[in-house]
Amino acid sequence: MLLGVHCSISGGLENAIEEAKSLGIPVFQLFTKNQRMWREKEYDSAECESFKRRMQSEGMVMAFSHTSYLLNLATGDPELRKKSITALANELTRCHDLGLPFAVLHPGSNRLVTEDEAIGLIADGLNDVFSLTSGLDSKVLLENTAGQGTTIGKNFNQIRRIIERVEQKERLGVCLDTCHAFAAGYDIRSTAGVEDLLGQIDKEVGLGLLKAIHLNDSKGDLGGNLDRHEHIGKGKIGLEAFRRLVNAFPQIPKVIETEKVDDMDRVNLETLRSLADH
Repeated sequence: MLLGVHCSISGGLENAIEEAKSLGIPVFQLFTKNQRMWREKEYDSAECESFKRRMQSEGMVMAFSHTSYLLNLATGDPELRKKSITALANELTRCHDLGLPFAVLHPGSNRLVTEDEAIGLIADGLNDVFSLTSGLDSKVLLENTAGQGTTIGKNFNQIRRIIERVEQKERLGVCLDTCHAFAAGYDIRSTAGVEDLLGQIDKEVGLGLLKAIHLNDSKGDLGGNLDRHEHIGKGKIGLEAFRRLVNAFPQIPKVIETEKVDDMDRVNLETLRSLADH
């Protein structure tokens, strides 16, 4: 199983590999820079090659990035839009240099325009980003959102409409977040509910575009639009959804993004492994 967690680069990029190694996981997600700041991070060729060699020597299957929470391709603020496009282009460049196949992105929000206009802004922004990074193979995975406020991505119809307007569609994929789906109103507390969600993803974008899954339980209620992750089996979703997803799509990395307290990464991983068909 390609089960993993979000690992920290605090103290150095290769510390994320150390954390993954200590947990016995073959895949992990990371930030390539401080996610709360605009300041960019550059890695020289020696650092990139060292990271890739270490990934290989430790037997890691894959690592991928999550973009900064500051990015907003749907914004109508020209300065923020320019910074978001530049930052995402830089993120994809780092991914390429570090051997990371994709970066997960929250699509964005804009309370001053219609939903369709916001979707158009996101697609236009992605077109600009892909033009700036022409020749690179690193992809953007659009992550579904909890539906809070005017965020785009609360359903896969919105994600499909973004994809339709992007020129380089081969550089796009989708990341499913279970907490976000539940908070947005997808009742995945049963196997049938998960099958319904997967059916809707297949109908709107095609399951072939599903490249990563965030396995997070939810502190909030069904349809409550609360983006608050809970430890596996400790929230409102329960275990059946995770049982179905752990045993599905063996080639897709599945990572946990819950609070790092009391060795809960290890506990959550053991819980998920216990749900696997043997």
